[in-house]
Amino acid sequence: MKQWFPRLSWNSRGVDITGPEGPIYWLGPDLTLRDCTVVISATGRSLVPMSGQFIDCTLQAKGVSWAPMELKGCHFKGGFSGNDFGFRADLFDREKAGGVEDCDFSEAHLNGCRFFNCDLSTIRLPLWPCFTFLDARRHAAEMARRAWPGSFDSVIRTVSDPPEGTVASVWHAPTVARKSDTTVEALRAALAGAPGVVL
Repeated sequence: MKQWFPRLSWNSRGVDITGPEGPIYWLGPDLTLRDCTVVISATGRSLVPMSGQFIDCTLQAKGVSWAPMELKGCHFKGGFSGNDFGFRADLFDREKAGGVEDCDFSEAHLNGCRFFNCDLSTIRLPLWPCFTFLDARRHAAEMARRAWPGSFDSVIRTVSDPPEGTVASVWHAPTVARKSDTTVEALRAALAGAPGVVL
């Protein structure tokens, strides 16, 4: 079977990681990138970060699990869906190597993205139309009693029973509203005043 590897190109702007869809690309192990812009256009299912560091980088990517990577002082742009940031002690050893600190997500659209075992005071999360659930397990009972528009209660059930070490999950209101058969306005009204929710 033919094995493919991603194409990495370096120029004055930074690093582009591209490749055809289908094969699996391994990023790492022990990769370190510092002070550069990294654009990953390989699809999330095709790209598997192994281990390494991104330090003071600007990152643009699709659905990638960043849990194995150590992210310090990075700036995120573009859309990120279903991404995990920070180290996860409940998974394989390579996920335990990651971390996230001093990073800025304020210009990114995050949907279904989770943050694990990290100090959120060092991290800038995006505001509305993104919204964040903090310490959702502690607020699960109250969240279950609230009325939610459309089928958004399915998201609440998922958020309220997070994997070990989850400190936050971030969602994108237009995306969630569309999938939950509701409107952005109804969703915002329902989230306003909900415990542990940051708009």
